[in-house]
Amino acid sequence: MPAPGLPAGWDMTEVPGVDDLHDADGILADAMARTAALWGAKRTWYLVNGSTCGILAAIRAAVISSGRTAVICARNCHKSVYHAIELNRLTAHWLVPPVDPAFGIYGSITPTMVADALRACPDAAAVILTSPTYEGVLSDLAAIAALCHAANVPLIVDEAHGAHYLPLAAAHGWQGGAIAAGADVIIQSPHKTLPSLTQTALLHWNSSFIPPQELERQLDVFETSSPSYPLMASLDGCTGLLAEHGDAWFAAWRARLQRFSGAVRPLRRLRVLCHGMDDVSAHPDFFAHDSGKILVNGAAAGLTGPALAELLRRDWQFETEMSCGANVLAMTSPCDEETALDRFAAALLVIDAAAAQNAPLPASAQVLPTPGPAACSIAQALFAPHTALALQHAVGRTSAEYVWAYPPGVPLLAPGEVITPEFIAACTALAACGTHLHHTGLGGGSTLDVLL
Repeated sequence: MPAPGLPAGWDMTEVPGVDDLHDADGILADAMARTAALWGAKRTWYLVNGSTCGILAAIRAAVISSGRTAVICARNCHKSVYHAIELNRLTAHWLVPPVDPAFGIYGSITPTMVADALRACPDAAAVILTSPTYEGVLSDLAAIAALCHAANVPLIVDEAHGAHYLPLAAAHGWQGGAIAAGADVIIQSPHKTLPSLTQTALLHWNSSFIPPQELERQLDVFETSSPSYPLMASLDGCTGLLAEHGDAWFAAWRARLQRFSGAVRPLRRLRVLCHGMDDVSAHPDFFAHDSGKILVNGAAAGLTGPALAELLRRDWQFETEMSCGANVLAMTSPCDEETALDRFAAALLVIDAAAAQNAPLPASAQVLPTPGPAACSIAQALFAPHTALALQHAVGRTSAEYVWAYPPGVPLLAPGEVITPEFIAACTALAACGTHLHHTGLGGGSTLDVLL
């Protein structure tokens, strides 16, 4: 018997009348066409394995279509991009964004960076970027897409945190999305900011470089052959809700965010990225920022991200999305309760006042280490002989494992990269802040796997 409350009546398989996601020509084909029209894509596929499955399929399709074995990739991509590079045994040419000194997060990938990379690697199978990032930083995708297409290279955008960038939202300030910018393949996770169940995602296609048949074939490889009908119904339902209520929802969301931004202007120690007294103009390494992401930095208030998250949970019943170093991230959406952001602002003001006498955190609490040079490919490092060393003895050696904070799942260290003193210092500082780092080696964080 299913657990109480589960939509067991909707949990079916590919029987006559309910279509087949992997060969859709009925109700699922119609549903995906409605979603493509609402988002402005030539074609859209429903995904039930999250954005991860779409990212794996998109990169594999680009590689197969081009016959090429190199990619140009933003270093702050999600771990699923790294897994695609690993599985396809690709050579990655990394684009490392500048680090914003005030918040210790990555800024935008610039068109100049992409143009330089395309000249250095003209045989790239694809350019792969994340926009918006986990913290809401956007890159100039329209300019980047034009550069890629002039070089006959497709642009794949991980827009997992930007499913709300659809045409009806543009009038309310959500502009600069990947579909409108002309990206070739765009992968989104509606469950992050829109009314859809966890694990639901969308793959949008607008490409003349990657055939849709190849994308579909790769989705057959990476996506379950038994897709969940409750999840697919959730995506169709999300499309219907947005078509009916989206304009009003996005207008109200913008009004709530503007009210929040005004309410937090009196903050003295806490700082909210691009809200209150902070403005995007104070961050020259940002092309733009998604104000729906609320990143609070507690460094000047003497509060680590985990400590601030605990205060918000214990005293104010707010469950935040992520805490790392000196930052805590709160997610918002067009479906939020009307006064939630007002209460969140009030909580920050009380915490800010209580922290007036706190000593600031050391500067090391929000340092993002510059990745070390790549000594070999990810796949080569993972399958080469290796050994475990204590962290302090691993400097100068080549990593055989990944290290990341989850969320957001962006590797601080990737296999094949040289381990630097800066990386070890960042691990120490993050641990002191209470941030848990995930190691894929077997040492549990006390050691690093390195090549022999």
